[in-house]
Amino acid sequence: MGSGKVTSTSELFDFQGKHVTVAGLGVSGVPAAKVLHARGATVTVVNDGDDARAREQAAELEALGITVRLGDGATLPEGTELIVTAPGWKPDKPLFLAAEKAGVPVWGDVELAWRLRGPEAAPWLAVTGTNGKTTTVQMLASILKAAGLRTAAVGNIGVSLLDAVLGEERYDVLAVELSSYQLHWAPSLRAHSAAVLNLAPDHLDWHGSMEAYAHDKGRIYEGNRVACVYNVEDKATEDLVREADVEEGCRAIGFTLGAPAPSQFGVVDGILVDRAFVENRQKNAQELAEVSDVNPSAPHNIANALAAAALARAFGVPAQAVRDGLRSFRPDAHRIAHVADIDSVAYVDDSKATNTHAAEASLASYESIVWIAGGLAKGATFDELVAKSAKRLRGAVLIGADRALIRDALARHAPEVPVVDLDRTDTEAMLQAVREAKRLAQPGDTVLLAPACASMDMFTNYNQRGDAFAAAVRELGA
Repeated sequence: MGSGKVTSTSELFDFQGKHVTVAGLGVSGVPAAKVLHARGATVTVVNDGDDARAREQAAELEALGITVRLGDGATLPEGTELIVTAPGWKPDKPLFLAAEKAGVPVWGDVELAWRLRGPEAAPWLAVTGTNGKTTTVQMLASILKAAGLRTAAVGNIGVSLLDAVLGEERYDVLAVELSSYQLHWAPSLRAHSAAVLNLAPDHLDWHGSMEAYAHDKGRIYEGNRVACVYNVEDKATEDLVREADVEEGCRAIGFTLGAPAPSQFGVVDGILVDRAFVENRQKNAQELAEVSDVNPSAPHNIANALAAAALARAFGVPAQAVRDGLRSFRPDAHRIAHVADIDSVAYVDDSKATNTHAAEASLASYESIVWIAGGLAKGATFDELVAKSAKRLRGAVLIGADRALIRDALARHAPEVPVVDLDRTDTEAMLQAVREAKRLAQPGDTVLLAPACASMDMFTNYNQRGDAFAAAVRELGA
């Protein structure tokens, strides 16, 4: 890790009279515009779209005296001194290229929230990674609450960061989920401690390269005060720690599914243990919880629990709170959710597995699988996923726009696996997919929805896709 001292508080920004452009309406743009306007800024909102929802949001803002330009997200408004952008806007948009040329800084909603924190603001325990962010942050919040701390899961989930920072409720610490998009636009962020869970190709169409994606993920470690938590099994995360410029005394803390070395968290004889935040870590380990306390106790979820435990222990949480927090935690829907057992076949909904890395972790959790997969590939390739998982596959049922990419990978790496290719993208296709999976399955198998793709070709989001799967399973068992 770099040894440079980084100040933990960012330069305050006086918005009074400043000309601020907010890029994008939606869940982050509207509250950002309101907050900036309330602080005396002259606010102009620009938005690519001009649909009914955008016009409704524009009317709400215009009633406050905020200027809104719909259908014109490319032009930099004259006099702009700062841009605050929605996290999804790509860095190569003409608006940002014009801002760079004019020397105008660009912040995201996370940067804005960071800058608006008060002097007694709660420290942030931050989490990023290709997969597992939401679960880990929710586990972390559960552990912190079990320790009697006032906290909330915020950021890319739950309470918005602006609400958490500016609301009346006072927090002792915040559990913050951050996406690579948000980190890209958050140059001043300095967390108490942070974790990068894993790194795999994702959102490369947005970042432009794997190197740029990893660099943005690594921003989460900049200026950490106590701990940079990394995945021992994913060397790329440790490399990001080595490159980070942190405060003096900040430690690199690894987590592993194996027995931990000193300064690591790991698993010994079914027990989650801490060899980092204990006296004489060369010889001692602190028992935290049993593997059975983690729900569900799939390998990748145990890794999530270890990362959450590491961040909580970095904040000084006692061991018993880790156990109690993990025991009381309940995962969100569509994350390895057991739907039903029908004729001795388990049906599991992991619709949240929207990329190959998440699908690989899901497939590794079961011995014999009929796999339902497909959707929007987002530029992904499937050869490595299929090659690693082939021995577990009883059969595969493919749906969605880019299913041919998975079908071809199966033909190359698992030619003996029977494949049903459903040439339809209507929402009723899920019912047929489940019926075909039932036909392929044998007693003891798991029918697993782990699409390895985004859902928007057929569904509004992965939640709707998972709901369709669960409904089809229920109809099957009726």
